[in-house]
Order: sequence, then structure tokens, then C-alpha cells
Amino acid sequence: MSVRVATIDDVRQAVDVMSQHLSPPPLIRSYALEHALGFDESRRVWLKDYGWTPVGSFKLFGALNWTAQNLERIGDRPIAAHSSGNFASGISFAGMRYSKRVIIVMPESAPKIKFERTRSFGAEIRTYNILTDPQTGERDRLTREISEQENALQASPYDDADVISGNGVGGLQIVEELQRHGRTLSHFICQVSGGGLMAGHAVAIADGFPQARIIGVEPTGADDFRQSLAKGERVRIEKPDSICDGLLSYDVGEHNWPILRSLLTESVALPDLATREAMKWLYDQHGMRTEPSGAIATAALLQEKVDLSGDGDVVAVVSGRNVDEERFREWTRNL
Repeated sequence: MSVRVATIDDVRQAVDVMSQHLSPPPLIRSYALEHALGFDESRRVWLKDYGWTPVGSFKLFGALNWTAQNLERIGDRPIAAHSSGNFASGISFAGMRYSKRVIIVMPESAPKIKFERTRSFGAEIRTYNILTDPQTGERDRLTREISEQENALQASPYDDADVISGNGVGGLQIVEELQRHGRTLSHFICQVSGGGLMAGHAVAIADGFPQARIIGVEPTGADDFRQSLAKGERVRIEKPDSICDGLLSYDVGEHNWPILRSLLTESVALPDLATREAMKWLYDQHGMRTEPSGAIATAALLQEKVDLSGDGDVVAVVSGRNVDEERFREWTRNL
């Protein structure tokens, strides 16, 4: 695989694509988090809430930009992709907007809301058993078969420069809004799975606020990036395990690794209980019913896993809200 590293120029070029399809998800000031962290009046905490996109997560950004940049290659061919659910609905929405057929491979155990949203935009879905996939490789086999049998062009959920650049538009929105308010940024806290979300945002954040610390967050059972940083090379986890279904990639993508290695110095790992507590906290304090993957960056703040010394603002990413109501109640009950 040839690796093309996304740049800030790539991110800026993706802005026009986003503006054609959606308004910026809100950057919300969290007085409750400022109080919980003991901040004085000079510092603020902000949540970038991607639950407000039409697909309920950040994945729409990368999917739209990938589709827009590959229209000539796609032509009359369908688009194929595998996804835990959020990229599925993102690329399905993009396919709808650009009149392209989309075929998705998803875990049969994915949340119902992710199936419903993906189908609502017109995609076809094939399923696989995520529990046996580390042994069978069924996910990649099914995606490959679709590409071969349907002559489909395969889109990566995270390991692609166009996907990374599209995701980075959200980071650019954060930078521009903070600058409009005359704020500075000391810490940016964001989920890491395959790395497409963090890589895109890191490019934009590092350009706008070079002194900011950019910190990754992962589940303890899926902390391949934290291990990769420690080892200095990409580490693969054969069976990642967490309630954070959107953070269960086996390893960081090749296109993301050079960016993450260069711009991040730290990734913290959290147990699922901390994520569940953050889900309840976000619901109680802000009325946000988030999926586990969406809440884990806030969990890192609430659990005081990050050294927040400094005098700038803090931004944490709420990456998605696609969670079934009954599972949300189950995870947040008795906390």
C-alpha cells in the first residue's frame, strides 16, 4: 500500500465538500465539566458533538470527502466498505447524495440504530460474526468478495488520506470557532481506533494551536495505539474487547500512523466502567445519550487521566450518539 499523508491543505480543500451537505456540528461549552475539573474563570471546556450530523457521528465527514474525491474512479460502480456501523451510515448517506450504490459489511451484533440509519439512506448490508472474525477473517473476505463480484470500489473507514482530510474539517471548525472567541487551546482529547478521526483532527489542531497537547483515548481492551506509541511501531491486537464498538479496530491505519506518531505523545486507556459513568454523566448534565465510543474522551477528563496543567481551553470530542435505548439504559443503570 502506498501511503499518502494528509496535510492541512488537504483538510482545507475538503471544507467546500462539507459545506455542500451539512452544517458544522456544535462546539458546546460545558460549564459542568469546568466545575468538575475545578477550572477558574480563565479556562473553558468544550465538547465537539458529532451526534448532530445527519448520521449521528463524525464518520459522515470522511465518507463525504472520500466519495467526492473519488467520483471519477467510482463511475457507475458500487461502493463497498466494512464498518462497525457509523461509517456504514456515513458512506450510505454519501452514496445517497452522489447517487451511488453502496454495499456494507457490518457485524451482525451492531446496534439496531446503526442498521436502521444505514438502510435509511439506501445501502445494502451483509453481516458477519465479529466474535469469530479474528480467526475466520470473514469481514475482510466478504468485503473483498463484494469488490470482486460486484466490481465495487472499496472505501476504508479510516485508512485513507481523503477520509482523514474530511474528518479534519471538524478539527478546522474547532480551531476557527475558538479563534473567533479569542480563546487559546492547551489540550485536545479525542478517541483513537483506526485513527482516522484523530489523525484528521490532529492535523488541524496542530496547525491552529501548535502548543496544544493532543491526547488519544482508548479502551483498556483495545489500546493498540497506546502500545504502538510505546513500541515506536504499529501494534496489532488480535481480539480487541470493549463496549466501545466503534473503537475495536485491530490496529491503527497505515495512513494515520505517521500523523499520530508525529503529533501525539500520549494515549490513555480506560476501563468500560469509566466510559459507562461518563455516558450517564453526559446524559445527566447535558441531555446527551451517547454511544460508549462517543463518551470515552469525556471519561478521560472525569477520571482525571490527563494532566490538564496549563492556561488554555480544553476540547473533548463526542464522536457519536448511535446507541440503542435499551443498551444505554442497561449500561447506565445503578451508577
